[in-house]
Amino acid sequence: MCLCWAGFELRIFHARRPSSSAYINADPFRIASSPLPLPLFRFGTRLRFSPLPWRCPRVDPGWVRGKMVADGKSRSNISLAGTLASSAFATSFAEICTIPLDTAKVRLQLQKKAAPGDALALPKYRGMLGTVATIAREEGLTSLWKGIVPGIHRQCLFGGLRIGMYEPVKTFYVGKDFVGDVPLSKKILAALTTGAVGIAVANPTDLVKVRLQSEGKLPPGVPRRYSGALSAYSTIIRQEGVAALWTGVGPNIARNAIINAAELASYDQIKETVLKIPGFSDNVFTHLLSGLGAGFFAVCIGSPVDVVKSRMMGDPTYKSTLDCFAKTLRNDGPLAFYKGFIPNFGRLGSWNVIMFLTLEQAKKFVKNLESS
Repeated sequence: MCLCWAGFELRIFHARRPSSSAYINADPFRIASSPLPLPLFRFGTRLRFSPLPWRCPRVDPGWVRGKMVADGKSRSNISLAGTLASSAFATSFAEICTIPLDTAKVRLQLQKKAAPGDALALPKYRGMLGTVATIAREEGLTSLWKGIVPGIHRQCLFGGLRIGMYEPVKTFYVGKDFVGDVPLSKKILAALTTGAVGIAVANPTDLVKVRLQSEGKLPPGVPRRYSGALSAYSTIIRQEGVAALWTGVGPNIARNAIINAAELASYDQIKETVLKIPGFSDNVFTHLLSGLGAGFFAVCIGSPVDVVKSRMMGDPTYKSTLDCFAKTLRNDGPLAFYKGFIPNFGRLGSWNVIMFLTLEQAKKFVKNLESS
């Protein structure tokens, strides 16, 4: 912004941090509206004077360098409803694409170690591709998409809430008037909050999804526990009570809050860092790198609680989270907490790439729709 007075041009632009007396607090809006060229000072703006010939006042946008303001709409420029809808769509699409790997992950996590001395009891499932092939061969190709209906229910609720509310919650933690790069700690805190709240609401859908995925090939004449998602909801309520829909909610909140923090905060941070590198821009390649990094951090950090969550939901004999953790450690060893790590990374890595790429495009579409 420029103001001219007595042959001097006053250039006003935002300073990142004061380092000398040259950084004077001035409010450019109050200067512009003041009849006198005497600013009312406020902290955060740098003034530079340079002699000029007489000229008319003008505003040069090239001299105004703004940082991201955490106001919830500054990044996406779309409404909250649009953000929630974009998030639900992106997470549901990613779920449809990657649920075969998720089914393989659940089967590997629920597979228990053979008893000592039982050399003939070889594990049924071996590796991600081996598990996928075994399920497809024994149960049919469509069995890989077991749990897709409650999976989409889950993503519409959990995915929409955890991602759609991330920016508003982050704004709440840093303050609506915050200017600058949001600290990583605030990003993590915001993602932990939305992940915990989102899965507390969506836990019944997660339970039904795991129950459907955990059923393998049954002997002839043995009926399945559930014929579908709606049957699973009603059967669980009738036989175990409404509270049973929140079985494993403790480890599920821990798991999803941690993974959500690893995904969203790391994606946000990696993308912010990459965009500062010369030659990089906000495009598909940047989203791809950020999504892969987010998936890797999510699996490394969240795999142990993910194993405990899957075992508690798939096997009702565990009394509590600590009981499941202790029995798994005692019977199967510490490496059991990273069972299915490769399929989990294959699933979460690809899931994050698909989800974030879809999310960025969905937000652009909604933004154009709302501005038209």
